[in-house]
Amino acid sequence: MTALRSPEGLKISYLENSRRWGLIDRRSDDIVISTPPKSGTTWMQGIVTALLWPADDAPDAFSALSPWIDFRLPPIDELRARIDTQEHRRFLKTHTSAAGFPVDVEGKTIVVYRDGRDALISWSNHRAKMRPEVVEMLNAEGAADGVEPLPPIWNGDMDQLFDEWERDCSPTDHLAGWWPLRHEPFVLFVHYNDLSADLDGEMRRIAEFLELSVTDEQWPDVVRRCRIDAMRSEAAGAGLHDLGFEGGAESFFHQGTNGRWVGVLTEAQLARYDAMVATLPADAAEWLEHGSIALGHRP
Repeated sequence: MTALRSPEGLKISYLENSRRWGLIDRRSDDIVISTPPKSGTTWMQGIVTALLWPADDAPDAFSALSPWIDFRLPPIDELRARIDTQEHRRFLKTHTSAAGFPVDVEGKTIVVYRDGRDALISWSNHRAKMRPEVVEMLNAEGAADGVEPLPPIWNGDMDQLFDEWERDCSPTDHLAGWWPLRHEPFVLFVHYNDLSADLDGEMRRIAEFLELSVTDEQWPDVVRRCRIDAMRSEAAGAGLHDLGFEGGAESFFHQGTNGRWVGVLTEAQLARYDAMVATLPADAAEWLEHGSIALGHRP
């Protein structure tokens, strides 16, 4: 049996409908990965895959093994039937915060964050490469919830993109939901900067949290498989990103570097971001920007 916290609200957007979580039969050993978009979600899915199958014998690509539950496609009945047949320990993806879906307080949830300015720039590439026919399908699904449709093709207007991103992908809203739970044993906080600075050390933290064992002989290869270039190659081979993005996995992963917002975001846009961050507790805002290694302490 799982012990679930009742959600305080819902996450409804053209991309997501968090009601879908209520139709999933949860397992006591499920792993949930909860992140704002473009903050290390896919990286964490690859890490969990490598830790679950340290001998590199996973039954499929991690992009297929770890479904995005809230995503409006495919139909929930189809998704549920697929994950119900998974015999391995499941790891489920969401971009919904703790307030918007039923959190298993006896399970394992990993939350991952990145400086929101970097996430916004990464989102701009993501949005530019989304196939217009996919956006149209999502708009049609969202119409029943009264969701404002998106233009099938983004015209490059960063102010327009900021509106969309703040409404549907806000890292500060996501962190505000999880921050009060940061000391709970069922959640592990991970930062993109820390993964970049010390992938080996962060993966050891994650393995310990998930109670997974990897032999000393296997460990170097497990870490190697979790470097960004290796995961980009693995995702390109699977071909699943070709369905949603022009350029497939290359477009989806893009550069994966930080600081590209400098000289791109205007002073007005930076001030708008600062206003978002100002809604967070000061320690949460500082951690969101820097991560744990730079600060010298964990959340």
